[in-house]
Amino acid sequence: MKRTLILWVICTLVSCGEKKYHDEKLAPIAQVSDSLLQAAMKYQLNLDREFMDAAQTPLMEKDRVDFDGLDYFPLNPELIVMATLVRTPQTLPFMMPTTTERMTEERIYGRLMFSLNGTDFQLPVYQSSELMNTEQYSDYLFLPFTDLTNGQETYIGGRYLDLRIPQGDEIMLDFNRAYNPYCAYNKKYSCPIVPPANHLPIRITAGVKAFKSIAKNK
Repeated sequence: MKRTLILWVICTLVSCGEKKYHDEKLAPIAQVSDSLLQAAMKYQLNLDREFMDAAQTPLMEKDRVDFDGLDYFPLNPELIVMATLVRTPQTLPFMMPTTTERMTEERIYGRLMFSLNGTDFQLPVYQSSELMNTEQYSDYLFLPFTDLTNGQETYIGGRYLDLRIPQGDEIMLDFNRAYNPYCAYNKKYSCPIVPPANHLPIRITAGVKAFKSIAKNK
């Protein structure tokens, strides 16, 4: 609870501007401003609030009793980077497997090219065929990923980032906002399985850690 109160005190609103189109791969943000870190803190606080809300939480009832917030890595400014979005408009929809028999129809919207600690990476980013036809989520992009922390500090099945289609070709990746799929908390949920192409062969020490059920530990 102390962590939640601290976050509430320091969180502030942040606004971001768009840049013009260019075709160069971008390096990490040279200087991460306090406002970006505060925005990440606010995101985490809001996520905790959703998990505490009985109407929204994916937690099982036994895990809600003593729940006072998710476990996060310390905020890591080095894991806030700008990426170049290379769109792939000719890609066809495909069926992405989930943790159940359900399949979700996605298409590769493009590839995200970015650099972390001097190493270049690129990840496919996906667009849901269902969501793209809704008003609220028509510009929604889905970035699932795995990394070398999975099965240790983080959920074994990987984590997700929610993104929005930018006006240009630059998009910010803030791994402090990485979150677990709902099936990490409750097996009744059906969650997309991270494709092999979305593996990062490094440790992403930011965002939500693995969930440890308090009930199991009692």
